[in-house]
Amino acid sequence: MLMELTRVRVYLAGICSLIVTVGVARFSYSLLLPIMQDGAGLTELAGGWLATTNFMGYMAGVLLASRLHNLNDKYNLHRAYLVLSVVTSAAMVMTTDMMVWAVLRFIAGVCASGGLIIASGLILKWLVKNQYRAELGIHFAGVGISIIATSVLVEVMLNLSANWQQQWLALAVMAALVAVPAWLWIPHPFVGGAEVTPPKDNPPGRMFTTLMMLAYFCAGYGYAVSSTFIVDIVERTQGLEGQGTHTFLLIGLAAMPATLLWDRVARKIGYLYVLLVAYLLQVVGIILPAINDTLPVVLFSALLFGGTFIACVSLVLTMAGKFFPSNPARFMGVMTLAYGAAQIIAPVFTGYLAEALGSYNPGLYLSAGVMIIGVVFLFGLVRLDRRSEGKKVYARPYQGL
Repeated sequence: MLMELTRVRVYLAGICSLIVTVGVARFSYSLLLPIMQDGAGLTELAGGWLATTNFMGYMAGVLLASRLHNLNDKYNLHRAYLVLSVVTSAAMVMTTDMMVWAVLRFIAGVCASGGLIIASGLILKWLVKNQYRAELGIHFAGVGISIIATSVLVEVMLNLSANWQQQWLALAVMAALVAVPAWLWIPHPFVGGAEVTPPKDNPPGRMFTTLMMLAYFCAGYGYAVSSTFIVDIVERTQGLEGQGTHTFLLIGLAAMPATLLWDRVARKIGYLYVLLVAYLLQVVGIILPAINDTLPVVLFSALLFGGTFIACVSLVLTMAGKFFPSNPARFMGVMTLAYGAAQIIAPVFTGYLAEALGSYNPGLYLSAGVMIIGVVFLFGLVRLDRRSEGKKVYARPYQGL
């Protein structure tokens, strides 16, 4: 008999799901990119294309999740993604063919939607049914933990002189072990807790949704560039060789508590204002390595990036639950499509610039510029909110809740 679900077990399952479907199926590639370039002959452009196929898979996963209305099907699909995350990671060692790698990275990207979209939706529904606060900060702390887990494992394997194939196999084994709690304790949508009538949906207007999508697209671009290439950027910087894994680990350490801290601030000042601060800090975190590539500055940049990128995701998806408490996946899907579209474009374009110009700096400047455009869209949302304050159309779903 399975153990009774508790909030601790449900959150632990969500964190484990993120380690498997996001940490191993997504973030481990960033860690292994320079290792695969040295050992498997992967170029900057090819590395960017593989990252893009991974993000394309994520988009496909989001589209599939948004089209599935049967919650039991989503639950089963999440379990399938846990298995596929392990299989696609282990299969990376079987070939050096770019087309096969691209297919594997695409499938792994589909799996990433399991932890970020499906699991978060199932957990949010369970929290509402059991009359807990409908916030995803603890769940999304798992993104930071997934970065830490994969970074530590890769560093340990490097100290053992492991090659890129052995790294992938080690990651697959870790994913298989961590998948067990996720398999057992991600709550089934029809089990546990009394079925309660959720608060009435309070959807935003068309202009709000459009501006929010544009702002979130910009956040997706900034995230994709730094998360994909930061390890390779550090490893290619003279005097910082060997510090790439440590930098990525620092991103995870900053991301782990960030969602909880941003949630607390958002309750007091409102989600839009917190997003503004997070965007501005992320701009600084993205551009610092291009301005100054000394180790203290790079590490500070990693802290800023790690502390902000996941906040943008967590805050927007929490807003989705407040706009559509009866079906949070509805707004989650719309926003994630915008975020994912940027992730498809950013890596390959940045890889092309790096290969053509011999530096990642132009890509970082462009990424920061896109994020600044996102700040402009957020200011538009703030103005829209102020004009609508008397009607309580836009303020109520995210302020003080």
